[in-house]
Amino acid sequence: MDPPPPSLSGGRRLSRRAVKRTNYDESLLDSLLHDHIGGPRRRNRRNLTAAERQNETETEAMIAVSLGFPIDSLLDAEVSAGVVDLPDDGAVQNDYIVVRNHILAQWRSNVRSYLSKAEIRETVSRQYDHLISSAYDFLLEHGYINFGVPPAIRAQLPDKQDKGSVIIIGSGLAGLAAARQLLSFGFKVLILEGRDRPGGRVFTTKMGKNHNFASVDLGGSVITGIHANPLGVLSRQLGIRLHKIRDSCPLFWPDGTAVDQRMDAEVDFVFNKLLENAARLREVLGESANDISLGSAIERLQKLYGVARKIEERELLDWHLANLEYANAGSLSDLSLAHWDQDDPYEMGGDHCFLAGGNWRLIHALCEDVPILYKKTVTRIAYGEGGVEVVVVGGQIFQADMVLCTVPLGVLKSGTIKFDPELPPQKLQAIDRLGFGLLNKLAMIFPYVFWGEEVDTFGCLRKEQTKRGEFFLFYGYHTVSGGAVLIALIAGEASLNFEQSNPLTSLHHVLSILRGIYGPRGVSVPDPIQTICTRWGNDPLSRGSYSHVRVGSSGNDYNVLAENVKGRLFFAGEATNREYPATMHGAFLSGLREASCILQTWREQFVNKSISKKFLHKNLRLCSDILVDLFRSPDLEFGIYSFIFDPSTMDDLNTMGLMRITFGNFKCEDSRKHSSNEKLNGHCQLSELQGQEFHLYACVSREAARQVKLASGDDKARLHFLSKKFGLKLMGFSDTCNLSHSLIVNISCARKSHYKKLRTMHHKVHL
Repeated sequence: MDPPPPSLSGGRRLSRRAVKRTNYDESLLDSLLHDHIGGPRRRNRRNLTAAERQNETETEAMIAVSLGFPIDSLLDAEVSAGVVDLPDDGAVQNDYIVVRNHILAQWRSNVRSYLSKAEIRETVSRQYDHLISSAYDFLLEHGYINFGVPPAIRAQLPDKQDKGSVIIIGSGLAGLAAARQLLSFGFKVLILEGRDRPGGRVFTTKMGKNHNFASVDLGGSVITGIHANPLGVLSRQLGIRLHKIRDSCPLFWPDGTAVDQRMDAEVDFVFNKLLENAARLREVLGESANDISLGSAIERLQKLYGVARKIEERELLDWHLANLEYANAGSLSDLSLAHWDQDDPYEMGGDHCFLAGGNWRLIHALCEDVPILYKKTVTRIAYGEGGVEVVVVGGQIFQADMVLCTVPLGVLKSGTIKFDPELPPQKLQAIDRLGFGLLNKLAMIFPYVFWGEEVDTFGCLRKEQTKRGEFFLFYGYHTVSGGAVLIALIAGEASLNFEQSNPLTSLHHVLSILRGIYGPRGVSVPDPIQTICTRWGNDPLSRGSYSHVRVGSSGNDYNVLAENVKGRLFFAGEATNREYPATMHGAFLSGLREASCILQTWREQFVNKSISKKFLHKNLRLCSDILVDLFRSPDLEFGIYSFIFDPSTMDDLNTMGLMRITFGNFKCEDSRKHSSNEKLNGHCQLSELQGQEFHLYACVSREAARQVKLASGDDKARLHFLSKKFGLKLMGFSDTCNLSHSLIVNISCARKSHYKKLRTMHHKVHL
């Protein structure tokens, strides 16, 4: 997931201005904030003069605004949380806002420590104690303060997880952020990760040889906007250096000659004017703009105004359009004219940066103290009043109170995860409407930096319009990777074709471009030591790079995708964040958001527990009757094993059903008291039986049932095979009805429908 590049005048594109400073020392921000709020964090506001207090209040308000808070009103989430007893009382609300801003500024001044409520009370008058509690609790539970990875915050994790249990699917930034928050709230948490590593689309690997390696980000790489960015907070907590991506981005013609700066400026102006006029066009068209792509609008405007008619101008404009496709991970023909830039008002301020050593350093730190199981690819999520069940490849089942799904939008689109019951229609429609595009990289490590130590980016124009995104932009990672690493980006339609191309052919093409640029300048371009080509579209655990607003979609679809289902199934990830989609920080913030939602939902369920129990008990009675009836006619039976499945999915070996294992021995053991005839006639007394018959259950696939039947040995050997091969967790009758309620009802309904069809067919035959 590679975030958008910097922007000019509302559009998303690289600006190219000269800069002096190239490295950030994030600890400098600590000093800056200390100076702004008047020295050490614990400075007592009660000892300030009126002028000092006013100055501090204004500074803290600016910090709050940079974090997304309105300057003189409450967030919708604050209103919903009831942070103020009298919301219509302007004076009370104003006092709350001042206190809230003060708490935010205090923690931001030293993000390596844990800010307690007691420390705030030391700096604010006691008459505002109730507002301190209200503001502090809101900010803590919604992830605005005391989040991250420093020892002081990790030390605050509760010894006892006394709240509910949550399964998190995916260990990307969203899943890890949610996990850490939920653990701090007192939840039991387990992450299931399909890969053999954490991070998801944030993937740092090593390149090089002979123990001389460099770190390279093959997925998300750019921290887009450092102001108020939570990833900037994490880097400050870890003391990691950030490198500002310098704005200078020289461009080169296909033949390797440099683009004239005057023509560059002229076409740059034309490009931005086209975007401005596209924005005006959608205002004129109104709702009709929903059905028009940004690409078609730009083409029409280009013809209307007669701009970029010359070949050179068209090639240069195509480069800017390719950069726009890079920003959105999609072809312009797919982007919605009406809503493609709906997130622009929320864009993080500040420069864009690389993180020294790669973004894995953030991932590694976030994994500390978090339980993660790797190579657990989820195939089915069942949810209901009794809890959730998550099934992974191989049939292993995990159960919890709630589940948080953080898989990429591309995976949701693919349908490889089955939801039981099916997701609500509005969520399915949002998944279908939103776009999920592609960005690929060709990473190379060379013996030395031949492109210039002061160059972070440079671009190359293409002659063919359909290939404008092919190796159009190069990133130099030598400042942060520990080696001479150069990455070529492939965006738009070219990125789709790149997935099918031969890596060696692609490498030769890139080297010919580089030698065409630097050879005439007397610079020798060596062969790379190692190269890597990404294939994010072919990756079954991503199915693409990041989301965009496609034609027919809107920003509201991000909100729909973020909605939880029945207080059991929750969603996070960059494609659930309307304000910050397609960014690493958007994914992280969505994890904090859902952790807060899960906490609030758990509280509501706990408060209404007595009411829920009554309804649950009624449903369990109905479910238990159905379960008993189903196993009267099992689909498969041998030894102590019985299986039931949905008859409409006979050919699908991955479909899930229920297995029942019957335990107990009714053989009479005391032959001294009974004759053989009495034993055969069943005249044994219950007190003289060795064991009472009972049943245990588990969810299994048809394939698992088939393998159990084919397994060699007796019933005991088969039980050992089940445990070793599939790691199944056996459940009692009540737990089965509770956690597999939906599956039981679905099998029952499918059976009834199947038998009805058979009866109809039988009736027709007799007619």
